[in-house]
Amino acid sequence: MEEVRHVEIDGKMSVGELVRKMRAAGVMGGGTIGKAVDILEEMVKDKECKVFLGLAGAMVPGGMKKIIIDMLRSGLIDVFVTTGANLTHDIIESLGHNHFQGRADVDDVELEKKGIDRIYDVFMKDCVYEDLDNFIISLKDKFEKKKMNIKEFLWEIGKNVKSEDSILRVCYEKKIPVFCPAISDSGLGQMSFMNLINRGVIEVGAFGDLSEIQDIAWTAKKIGVIYLGGGVPKNYIQQAMQFMPTKANELGGANYGVQITMDRAEPGGSSGAPLREGLSWGKMNPGGKHVTVICDVTIALPLIYGALKERV
Repeated sequence: MEEVRHVEIDGKMSVGELVRKMRAAGVMGGGTIGKAVDILEEMVKDKECKVFLGLAGAMVPGGMKKIIIDMLRSGLIDVFVTTGANLTHDIIESLGHNHFQGRADVDDVELEKKGIDRIYDVFMKDCVYEDLDNFIISLKDKFEKKKMNIKEFLWEIGKNVKSEDSILRVCYEKKIPVFCPAISDSGLGQMSFMNLINRGVIEVGAFGDLSEIQDIAWTAKKIGVIYLGGGVPKNYIQQAMQFMPTKANELGGANYGVQITMDRAEPGGSSGAPLREGLSWGKMNPGGKHVTVICDVTIALPLIYGALKERV
């Protein structure tokens, strides 16, 4: 057995040094954060590995957008799966709007009267949706094809986002496949339906992306997965692992995995399921390295990614 080494804080230490101390302690939440960085470092340095990022939860309102953009721009991520909500808030910020620090213990009826939407303790002006609506309307003559899958649709939107500080813009520029299987469950999806799809401007196929994400998974020599939250993005990636032919990967499933979640496993939902549960489905490789970090993503991700950037 290896002893627990107590964390000592030096006022001048970097985030990477702090995480190494947490890894040396090796137990509880701090230990899992340290292990996550070790796995990500190995994942990034493995040139045979395709890395899939699943992003759920209010990560743009939660201040994580620039980290996500850096992960995408740096070449760390090969495949990106997210929610329509995160893309909605990404576009809203790219149009010049902001999210604001608020409070959770407020009168929501009063907020509604003032035209303010609340995401826990984040505030956003409701009027931002007018600009989002106008932006989607402005795209009606921009599409080169009448029929496309969701990935192609999102790349076209990203091409027309002027701000370089945008998740969708970076995905378009870097040609990172961006999948959003539940896009209709968002403001972006609603406005796209009302202004483009319902008016016959374009057709967007809901199933067209499945063959592409499966092709990437099935032909990869090795796979790494990063799940920030869970939900649809996690499951969309997981099911591509689950049905992977064994000839593409001797044991099947992801070789590396890091999941950050606050959800519990007992209700049986995907968001709370630890990565080791995926072994029973063939979604995780039995010989792989993986860790589930039980923590708020807005706490764990800056620590983990900051430490990773120091190493790689």
